[in-house]
Parts: sequence; C-alpha cells; structure tokens
Amino acid sequence: MSYTPEQYVAMSEKLQAVRDEIGRFIVGQEEAIDYTMFAVLADGHALLEGLPGLGKTMLIRTISEVLDLSFSRIQFTPDLMPTDITGTSVIERSADGNQRFSFQKGPIFSQMVLADEINRATPKTQSALLEAMGEKTVTVLGDTKKMAKPFFVLATQNPIEMEGTYPLPEAQMDRFLCKILVPTPSKIELMEIMKRTTGSISIELKKIMNDTEIVELQEMVKEVMIADDMLSYAVDLVVATHPDSPDTIDEVKQFIEYGSGPRGLQSIVKLAKARALINGRYHVSIADIKTVAKPALRHRLMLNYEGEAAGLQVDDVLNTLLEKMKQGQVV
Repeated sequence: MSYTPEQYVAMSEKLQAVRDEIGRFIVGQEEAIDYTMFAVLADGHALLEGLPGLGKTMLIRTISEVLDLSFSRIQFTPDLMPTDITGTSVIERSADGNQRFSFQKGPIFSQMVLADEINRATPKTQSALLEAMGEKTVTVLGDTKKMAKPFFVLATQNPIEMEGTYPLPEAQMDRFLCKILVPTPSKIELMEIMKRTTGSISIELKKIMNDTEIVELQEMVKEVMIADDMLSYAVDLVVATHPDSPDTIDEVKQFIEYGSGPRGLQSIVKLAKARALINGRYHVSIADIKTVAKPALRHRLMLNYEGEAAGLQVDDVLNTLLEKMKQGQVV
C-alpha cells in the first residue's frame, strides 16, 4: 500500500500531538521521549539506562497511556523465574469433574511490557524474553503462542550498583533496536518536577492514538524511502565500527574490540525512517542517520582493555567517528 505526502504530514501532526501530551506530564527528557517513539514506530524494543529516580518507568507508563496500549510491568529480581514472565499451564477441574491443563498468561502478553531493572534477573530468566523479542511468540510446553500486536519490550537498566546484577549477554543486547541514555534533570527541570509531583494538581492524560493506528504507522515507516547514497553512508558507518576494517579511524582501531553487525545497520535504517516520518518527510536524510547512529550502535560496540583503562565510553568513539566521516568516506 502506498501513502500520499498528505497522509505523512497528517500522521506527523498526530505524532506531534502525542509528544506534546507526553510532555504535559514528563518534564524534560525530550531525547528519551523521541527515541522511544522512534523505536515504537520502527516496531522495535528499547533499552533505557539511567540513574534511579529519573522517571524511566513513568516515561514508559505515560507513553503506553497516551498510545492507549495495554501495559504490564515486570520487576526483575534475582529470584524471578521464566514462568513468572511467560506464564504457565495449571490443572483446572471442570464442572463435570474432569481435569485439564489451562494456560495462564504471564505479564509478557501485553502490548507494552516494562522490564524494570532487567539486569537484576539471572540469565535464565532474561532469556525468557529472547523468543518474545525476536520472534514475537512464546513457547510453553511445546505450545507456541503469538504475542499481542503491536508488541514492545522497553527495558530499564541501572548503570550503578552493579553488585548482584547479571549484565545482559551480547546476543540479547543486540535484540534491542536502540539504547537510550536518560540524563539527570537540569535545575529548571527539577523545579518543574517538584511543582508537578508535590502539589495538589493532577494531570489527566488524553489517549491520542490506538493500537490500530500504530500498526498502520509501522507500515508507513517501512515505505519511507532511503536513497542509495544515504544507505551507502549508513553501511560505511557500520563497517567503520570494526577495528580490522581498512576504512575506519585510528580511535576505533585503538579502543574498540568488536564492531556492529547487520542488526546495527537495520536499526539505523529503521530509526532513521521513523525520525523522517515524525518530521513529516517520506525520505531519509543524512541528518536522520547521524541523529540515530549513537542509540542504534552504542550497545553493539565493545571497548577493549585500552579503551576501558582510558575511561572512555563507546559514545566518545562514536562521536569521533561521526565527526570524521563524510558522506561515503572516512577522513
């Protein structure tokens, strides 16, 4: 199905209304709101990382309410079991006295699932999300069940208090379309947060969209055009994240252990298309690709020992790479 430029503009205006409604309740965090919305439109999952108390959980809950999606929250703890997420089969007695197995759905069967502090659960429990995130199905006792549509996992992670946590394996990190960093509020934002949260005024959120419209938006995102030269730039960017590539920069060769794979390129393209749609365009620009590059790649690159010893972050290397890359070449 093809969409007209007028349809893209109309959907862009509605998405702006969604952002404005979220902004009525959430103070600041514009970048986190934008990238979470990009992930929703691109039909992907997002990992939010930030210190405790910055509103990560409230942000996700607010987005689900404004988009009118069913919401469930899973608090990840070391004693959480996989069946606590997926659900399990239990024996039920019918009215005629016969017994049968009945599947009781877990919290994963919602349209928007908040995996709170995902790195506090054991790898076995974390892996319960893998099939749902990758295939959008859950298999219990050989029976495969489909997830709700649309379906998103938005996970939060605390960058401190690493004692007693289980860092996500690379295979699971790669399932997240983007990794969003949630910053500490400024003085002005802190003042506004206090006014909104410690006073008597309560904010009632409006439902701006619904699941049917979101599914249609996801189809519109797929039809956003990306020119060959824009795609070539994205490919060159991903290739340049590999330290053994002849077309990379000295900083990548010196500080990066592993670069990004094909999923990183897919994430850049999907997020760039979503950003173009939100801005009312049906074609991807170079600015779209540069804007989404860090969230799409920061969790797919691994620093080597020298990079960690130097106190660098992956974003430091990506910033240098983006500065030195011109369209189609590294300088």
